[in-house]
Amino acid sequence: MQELLQSLLVGVSLLLIAEGVLPFLAPNIWREIMVRAVASSDFNLRILGAISMFLGLILLLLTRS
Repeated sequence: MQELLQSLLVGVSLLLIAEGVLPFLAPNIWREIMVRAVASSDFNLRILGAISMFLGLILLLLTRS
C-alpha cells in the first residue's frame, strides 16, 4: 500500500510540474488557450479529455511493461 501511495504522489507531482510549465514560461499563450477552452463546446472538451486519458493510459502501459 505504501508503494502505491508513493507512486500516486509521484504521478500527481509530475502532473503539477507539467501543468505549470506553460503558465510559467508563456502566460499570454496559456491565457489564450484557456479563453478558447472556455469558449469550446462540452462535446469538444469531452473529446479532448478522452484523448488525453487514452494517451495517458497508453504511456502508462508502455512504461510499466
